[in-house]
Amino acid sequence: MTTSPLLIERDGHVVTWTLNTPETRNPISEPDMVEAIENAVADVAADPTVRVAILTGAGSAFSSGGNVKHMRDKTGMFGGTPAELRQGYRHGIQRITRAVYHCEIPIVAAVNGPAIGAGCDLSLMCDLRVASTNARFAESFVKVGIIPGDGGAWLLPRIVGAARAAEMALTGDAISAATALDWGLVSSVHEPDELLAAARALADRVAVNPPQVIRMTKRLLRESQHQTLESALEFAAAMQSIAHQTNDHLEAVNAMLERRDPEFTGQ
Repeated sequence: MTTSPLLIERDGHVVTWTLNTPETRNPISEPDMVEAIENAVADVAADPTVRVAILTGAGSAFSSGGNVKHMRDKTGMFGGTPAELRQGYRHGIQRITRAVYHCEIPIVAAVNGPAIGAGCDLSLMCDLRVASTNARFAESFVKVGIIPGDGGAWLLPRIVGAARAAEMALTGDAISAATALDWGLVSSVHEPDELLAAARALADRVAVNPPQVIRMTKRLLRESQHQTLESALEFAAAMQSIAHQTNDHLEAVNAMLERRDPEFTGQ
């Protein structure tokens, strides 16, 4: 029986995705993993009852990124001519970048162990990050003689700033969970046996809010990465006009005035 590379569990409005190849430390360069993540994102986009996702890794690692043995053997997405390699990245691991970064719902990365190379970048594609004390983060592509091929050079400076991103990318050295917290790469650090509970608590704090507004707010945050202030204001005005007409907006206002907990339907 074939084991799925990505375990999917649903509990209420929260779905948990677990990278499930612990014997190889959860690389994300394999075609079946690329397809599984892409399909998982498409599924939540189509399901308005899902409000938040948690992404974590099985075993001791979050993700080792690319399969180094396949790099050595020039197999899979790492094989072929330069033109074929380019297509291998574009139609392979970069599909994960696009899917995860543009996922309609917020994703909480629960980084349970080392997040190396593309595994580090996978955590950066998520909206929120919490880490185990066992976590390490390394933009380590230079250590294997390649460059960040999955968008890390775009993602990392936006989270830790240009100077620290350059330090991580040019040295390839790993940073600890404590340093990641100090640099703003993660928002909190927890003991290993408390990590998933902390990630779920954070997810629940998001999921308690109106589901359509959660999705619109995420889109607003993503689009603002490359907009001018004026275009961001125009986009916000357009989205706000939709939000004001939802039943959930009226329910939120009434609940606040009546000092009760709101009940959101996504309408």
